Amino acid sequence: MTAPLEISFHGIDKSEAVEARIQEKFARLERHFDRITHARVAVEATRRRNSLPTFFNVKIEIGIPGHNAVIVNHEPEDGDTNADVMLVLRDAFAAAKRQLDHVIERMDKPARREQTRRRPRPGGDAEA
Repeated sequence: MTAPLEISFHGIDKSEAVEARIQEKFARLERHFDRITHARVAVEATRRRNSLPTFFNVKIEIGIPGHNAVIVNHEPEDGDTNADVMLVLRDAFAAAKRQLDHVIERMDKPARREQTRRRPRPGGDAEA
C-alpha cells in the first residue's frame, strides 16, 4: 500500500534530486512498517547570520492508525555544520525509523493496564 506523501520546500527552490531522495527514504520506511496512512516532509533552509552558510531543517510527520502521529523535527545544533541537505535528510529519516520502531514495539506489547489488572482469587472473595 502506498501512503500519500506530501513534500514541501521553504526558503529554497524545489529540487528534483531532494524529492527523489525523500521518496526513496520514505519507501524504505513504508517497507519497514506498512501501516503508514500519510506522511508530510518539509525541508526548510535557514540562515542564522549572513556570514554563515545556510542550514537545513527537516520536519517529518508520519500518520499511524490508532496512534499519535510520529513527528521528527531535525534541526542542526549550534556547533553542527549540516550545510548538506542530503545528510540532514539521512539523519531525519533515521530518527523517524527509530521512533517508528518504538511505536511498533508498543503496539506488539499488551497494554500495561491489562498486564497489572487485579484478578479475582480462584476461591472467591468470601471471608469466613
